[in-house]
Amino acid sequence: MSGGGSESTPERSGLRAALGGLTTRGRSFLAAGLAAAVCSYLLGQADLLRVGLLLAALPLVCVLALHRTRYRVAGGRTLSPARVPAAAEARVQLRIENVSRLPTGVLMLQDRVPYVLGPRPRFVLDRVEAGGAREVSYRVRSDLRGRYPLGPLQLRLSDPFGMCELTRSFSTSDTLTVVPRTEPLPPVRPTGETSGYGDGRQRSLALAGEDDIIPRGYRHGDDLRRVHWRSTARHGELMVRREEQPRQARCTVLLDTRRTAHRGAGPDSAFEWAVAGAASTAVHLLERGLSVRLLTDTGTSVPGPDGTGGAGSADTAGLLLDTLANVTHSEEEGLLAAYDVLRGGDEGLLIAFFGELDEEQAAVAGRMRQRSGAAVAFVLDGDAWTQGIGGIRFPGPHPRIPVAGPLRILREAGWTALPVAPGASLPDLWRATDRAGTGPEQPVRSGPPAGPATVPKPAGRAAERSAAGGGA
Repeated sequence: MSGGGSESTPERSGLRAALGGLTTRGRSFLAAGLAAAVCSYLLGQADLLRVGLLLAALPLVCVLALHRTRYRVAGGRTLSPARVPAAAEARVQLRIENVSRLPTGVLMLQDRVPYVLGPRPRFVLDRVEAGGAREVSYRVRSDLRGRYPLGPLQLRLSDPFGMCELTRSFSTSDTLTVVPRTEPLPPVRPTGETSGYGDGRQRSLALAGEDDIIPRGYRHGDDLRRVHWRSTARHGELMVRREEQPRQARCTVLLDTRRTAHRGAGPDSAFEWAVAGAASTAVHLLERGLSVRLLTDTGTSVPGPDGTGGAGSADTAGLLLDTLANVTHSEEEGLLAAYDVLRGGDEGLLIAFFGELDEEQAAVAGRMRQRSGAAVAFVLDGDAWTQGIGGIRFPGPHPRIPVAGPLRILREAGWTALPVAPGASLPDLWRATDRAGTGPEQPVRSGPPAGPATVPKPAGRAAERSAAGGGA
């Protein structure tokens, strides 16, 4: 029984366990038969002994028959889809097939599911003929991301007389992956971003000069105008210049998972907003043709240290979403591990989702900008998130840190830094990155389109750049 619909049979158990499946009726028949046999011995009544043997034999025969037939029922599960966004539904289809030559009795199916996915589904099948099959389905959904096991399926068998019921579990189970919800983002170009975001490609010449040519052997169909005669004379065979090699623009999405940087819990918490924001950004940039990797404050990067996974954007998006489905708080105290990874090379575009930052960690984050072509930071406003969306206060282990100080440090370091308050709309924040590098002075919230009171109009050249638009 698996997501692909493969079949399996219930796990085997001994005859002693089968006897333990006697119902109240079966136990009553067995006790009455034994009592009748004892009375027939004491009273010398042979007819009473025959009645007692009949009463005692009936439940035992039912146990033996049920013990034999339970191995001839096969089951399968199909999960569609196996990866769903939070709050979306997945359909689980169960198939039970009777592979024996005898019809079954009443069957009750029960699939084990975690409590967060809803109540445990139960189905009753009256009778499955020999060689027949039955299909039932149910739906599951979760508002919380994560990986949830489904199964194993439990099958309860009963005989036609109701003497015995056996509950057996199939041996396999499946996993439902609930990934963060993603939002479509507007096709804007964040301020200060290097070229290459629009088409997702940059041109990297394979040669830097006449003396640095790295030719290759001539292949059928190559343009003769690309023949490099000096290398041809040196090697004694036709050599051609290599063509310009396309190099995919790179982006790193940094997610701050420090436990001390986030307050509250649940689907509406600051941490879940940051995880959903990182997922939306990664998927958006992959769709625009960039090579995207996910980096956390612990220094762990997905799909790899070089930011390339060697697969298509759809596979990379699935890998990133699966990683974000399982990401949890870290016990790191700072961002030095992530900084050590970023300072190792040219990271291109850098998008960061920070929790609360003190001045020391803001300075560390500011130095990350030195190795990137452009850097955009979404900084959670700890004071606002402490109050919560509904005004509920979430106390934390550390005093609240005003967001103005870290924003100033990041902007002085060259970041486009935006504060994030409860209920903030990521598309609005993403649109704001197309404006002045300092970003809006007030947190952007969800609701009607942002006006001058929410996102100040840029002036001068910033206004001309905003009016001209741009991006992919």
